[in-house]
Amino acid sequence: MPTPRYTIPGLTLAEGEKVAAILQDRLNALNDLALTLKHVHWNVVGPHFIAVHEMIDPHVVEVRDAVDETAERIATLGVAPKGTPSAIVEGRTWNDYSLGRATTNEHLGALDEVYIGIIEGHRKAQAAVADIDPMTEDMIIAQTQQLELFHWFIRAHLENSGGQLSTADATTEEAAAAAASDGAKEG
Repeated sequence: MPTPRYTIPGLTLAEGEKVAAILQDRLNALNDLALTLKHVHWNVVGPHFIAVHEMIDPHVVEVRDAVDETAERIATLGVAPKGTPSAIVEGRTWNDYSLGRATTNEHLGALDEVYIGIIEGHRKAQAAVADIDPMTEDMIIAQTQQLELFHWFIRAHLENSGGQLSTADATTEEAAAAAASDGAKEG
């Protein structure tokens, strides 16, 4: 990432560059999430198809708004945001979404893992910028709040009446998808 020639008043060029790099990682993650959600929207099948299909689109809109907000904050810091597919692929530290055409529960189980990863990444980014740039921190906090709300929507489908998540012991998308599928059969 090139050193900016200017940044936000009150930050040094090095601080602006550091915050922009943190935000570039979040931009990659958010762009990936928006694409993943549309992929799920197109590939979900099963008895609860319409409910999940229609639940996903508002998530996509909110995530795309967060993408735009994040990219504009990077530009405000004096750095050119990278929103290309190669930037996502080169910058990501997670695996590509693994499910194709699958049931609503399988996709929701896998999305549970996706949201865990993106929320953990946002929380780390928030902590990293907290002492440098409170405006960027505020933006990340607001985005995290929305992501956590969407995560709750997904988890509501995976929870039994006793409050247990069918995906509780899963650590991969595939395992979460299988656990969610098994949980649907038991419920």
